[in-house]
Amino acid sequence: MSWSPDVPFDDLPPLPPAGLDLEPKPVLKATVEARTALATLAQARQLLPNPHILIHAVPLLEAQASSEIENIVTTADELFKHVDSGGGDHATKAALRDRSALFAGVESIRSRPLTAATAARICSELQGRDMPVRSVPGTRIANPTTREILYAPPEGAELIREKLSAWEHFVHAEDELDPLVRMAVAHYQFEAIHPFHHGNGRTGRVINILMLIEAGLLRDPILYLSRAIIARKNDYYRLLRGVTAEDAWIDWILYMLDIVRESATSTTQKIGAIRTCQEDIAERARAATPGGRDAQFLAVLFERPYCRINSVADRCDVSRQTASTWLHALVHVGLLRDVKVGRERLFVNDELLDVLTRPEWARGRCHQLRA
Repeated sequence: MSWSPDVPFDDLPPLPPAGLDLEPKPVLKATVEARTALATLAQARQLLPNPHILIHAVPLLEAQASSEIENIVTTADELFKHVDSGGGDHATKAALRDRSALFAGVESIRSRPLTAATAARICSELQGRDMPVRSVPGTRIANPTTREILYAPPEGAELIREKLSAWEHFVHAEDELDPLVRMAVAHYQFEAIHPFHHGNGRTGRVINILMLIEAGLLRDPILYLSRAIIARKNDYYRLLRGVTAEDAWIDWILYMLDIVRESATSTTQKIGAIRTCQEDIAERARAATPGGRDAQFLAVLFERPYCRINSVADRCDVSRQTASTWLHALVHVGLLRDVKVGRERLFVNDELLDVLTRPEWARGRCHQLRA
């Protein structure tokens, strides 16, 4: 393979890599560990009384982290605050588009296989405008500090479409390659093709989740991969480059398998923390207001850490006055905090927000946070 960082990599080889065993013993061992962690996560999800908590929250946190990898920085607090309104600053709006793109991708693969067209739809959702494949030459990926050119992707719309078509065939190849290994290999190839002018990294990370759902390893987009990648961001870029420069596929595959294992384990721990917090808040809410005995009211408090009076009224089929009374009763006993955002009054479940965003090692009963 001939490659130079400042020359368009038009000769990017197709998948699978020729003459290479992608599943030597270390990879097989790591695959088993990652699959075990995913199976444990699936069991933990079933034990959560309201899985919509995860389905609403984890994609938002994944969007925040995936955007942060591309130096688009917002906070989880801002995202939860604006998730229903779509407001916030530029970075918040960009991360919210990431979440919308993930949901759009999941909706798409429920009815048709993952394709290059799915990738284009995801990227367009991320960018907020139509994103065709690159047609203008000159794209270079450089070190943001030194400006050293690190990689030049293939050029020409027709060539890029050909490589995407070959990538698509690999994604759906009928062979015995484990789906986790396939995801890792396909992710490198998608990033190397770099088919769009912007948003390739975030699009590729959405595709990772879609491939796991399509393979039956996940039921919903509740795996939080990007946070683990951020923690090892330098390795992520170093190992991607290692595949390009040295055909170092095994190191890259092992890295991605470990990201999956670590992310599945931490998400399982987070489910445990959510369950503990949910049980604790439900007990205290029942003592504070008649609304605390309404299952739908409790569900809203956990699906939406920033809760609106209208959301409670609609979900629980009660008047705005009753919904307001319930929420203010929880403010009175310190379970919620009320804030004004624009013209709206929002009620914040700070204890849930802390559980969702803190490292899993900082676990404990959520009410102890107030001590």
